[in-house]
Amino acid sequence: MPIRRVLIANRGEIAVRIARACRSLGVETVLACSEADRDSLAARGVDRAVCIGPAQPAVSYLDPEALVTAALGTGCDALHPGYGFLSERVGFRRLCDDAGIAFVGPGAEAIATMGDKLTALRLAQSIGVATIPGCGELKSVADAQAGAARIGLPVMLKASAGGGGRGMRVVRRLDDIPQAFVSASAEAQAAFGDSTLFMERYIERARHIEVQVFGDSHGALVHLGERDCSVQRRHQKLIEEAPSPVVDARLRDAITAAALALARAVRYIGAGTVEFILDLERMDFYFLEMNTRIQVEHPVTEAITGLDLVREQIRVAAGEALSFAQTDVQLAGHAIECRINAEHVHAGFLPTPGVLSAWQPPAPELARVDTHCYPGYGVPPFYDSLLAKLIVQGADRAAALERTLAAIDAFVIEGVPTTLPFTRAIVAGRAFREASVTTGWLESEFLPHYLNSTETNP
Repeated sequence: MPIRRVLIANRGEIAVRIARACRSLGVETVLACSEADRDSLAARGVDRAVCIGPAQPAVSYLDPEALVTAALGTGCDALHPGYGFLSERVGFRRLCDDAGIAFVGPGAEAIATMGDKLTALRLAQSIGVATIPGCGELKSVADAQAGAARIGLPVMLKASAGGGGRGMRVVRRLDDIPQAFVSASAEAQAAFGDSTLFMERYIERARHIEVQVFGDSHGALVHLGERDCSVQRRHQKLIEEAPSPVVDARLRDAITAAALALARAVRYIGAGTVEFILDLERMDFYFLEMNTRIQVEHPVTEAITGLDLVREQIRVAAGEALSFAQTDVQLAGHAIECRINAEHVHAGFLPTPGVLSAWQPPAPELARVDTHCYPGYGVPPFYDSLLAKLIVQGADRAAALERTLAAIDAFVIEGVPTTLPFTRAIVAGRAFREASVTTGWLESEFLPHYLNSTETNP
């Protein structure tokens, strides 16, 4: 069934990105925005914007009934949830189904299965995809202590319903289990409404590798290569690249086959990302989770494949077949994405709302910049601190690195502190350039040195 009009149920750069993809398809757009985003770049770039509530997300972007009502009231036949907010809430998907609104994303069962990490891990184990040694649901501190003793320290406590690094704690001493259990479960309850925790062995020297998959309702399922998202702070990705500099052809074949097997097991439709941990000591990989939505870092995959993933999402949601087969997917060059946030690095990455007195991205021929910002934009205090994604492509990784530094140097942002200088230091550093970083590197090695070396001149 053709899609004529899409409600964009999100904000910021991803709302701008979705609107652009819709325009390329000749699809009308309606933006559901909060009071704080009435004058946003996204609101200016759609056919119509409707206010769904106050600035606070709980009464706007996280209100499923308000979003579905907005879609019905504006004659939308489809809804794109973007990432974050309600994008992976199975109840929201079912509400759209009941209202007869096409949800741009996978089916409810796939969201439900992959949205619960314990269920997803059991599925992986049942089809022979390796998972990190660990134990299931922890009902008490005593369970956690027994599990840690059995698995061996260090371990990681993780929220079953979690994501975005919340409800996660690394524990290196048995004496620290009680406090970690209480704080992780409380954080999980506050963030996801579910305090359930489980435990895995913590891999000290690891890289975070994820595979982009795409399926349609006609049975086609392909992968678009892997991304490396190992530069992280508090389990939040800061820099992503594709392809991974540590994945060879043999490992790529194995990890993409595992990703496709998992997606096939849930009859996956649309864009999804299967995430793995790569143990650098053994060069073994383990399934972590699957994100049933478009990823923040999807542009690096677009850069090396030449495909428009958001456009393809909308086509597939309309019941069309994928516009490409596996043999059509060719990886060319290397791409790097840097997330630029409104944060004060020297104040513990404190978010820094305020007015952008200057905003001048690098020239388009140097870098792609996905953003919702402009000169004079007031960065609101209610939402994620992401200002822009800087995406650079080169013929190889060395060229991409040099172009990334040039693009950062050409990026002018004034009015609020940002992570731009911090990001430049990471990219220019020896460890990143030599691809020797791990998921724990930034916090354990780079950040202390950076703060000490720049504390007098942040």
